[in-house]
Amino acid sequence: MVPVEPDRDTREVIALLDRALADSGLSQADFAVALGTSASRLSTYRSGRTRPTAVFCVRALRVASALAAARSSRLMSAPETAKAIRHAMGDEDRAWRMLLQGRDHLSLLLDQQDGCPGAWEAAPPSTGSPGFDVLLAALARREFDRAGVEPPAWCEAQRLPLPWVPEHPFLDPDEVIAATPDDLKRLNVFVPARDLLTA
Repeated sequence: MVPVEPDRDTREVIALLDRALADSGLSQADFAVALGTSASRLSTYRSGRTRPTAVFCVRALRVASALAAARSSRLMSAPETAKAIRHAMGDEDRAWRMLLQGRDHLSLLLDQQDGCPGAWEAAPPSTGSPGFDVLLAALARREFDRAGVEPPAWCEAQRLPLPWVPEHPFLDPDEVIAATPDDLKRLNVFVPARDLLTA
């Protein structure tokens, strides 16, 4: 069977998604995650085998543009933050620094009010740690709430089935639990409030 050439509108959609993927600076798999779909589904859109909705196309353009703008401003996006945490997993201190740096970059993007917070609308891939995944979502939600901006769906963190109490250099586990903010306790994540502060 001879493949059917996509019609003009489908070709334009393919070009739009190809441009969005390129602008995002992400791999196809990570861009699919960022948009809340699978890599295989995005592939069918980019080949013309399946037509995405107009809402999906608008979102792809908006998120890709915001990722490009954040990158040009040298500010971390949610996907970049998650990847930085994952790459730092052998160095716990660096992983924490990447988490807090990403959170602080989100705060800056939200304060700019120029559309760049869309770089954090993009859902991140897993950090490789369920605890860090939940904490990243919870901290991002705090920043969106602080700015009065509706948080993206990925910020709805799921409670961990078991408590996550990372080893602390100065506090024993009971002290860590006592010093943890209530919103994190509800998620079964235990980190002292003071460890979430940055200068």
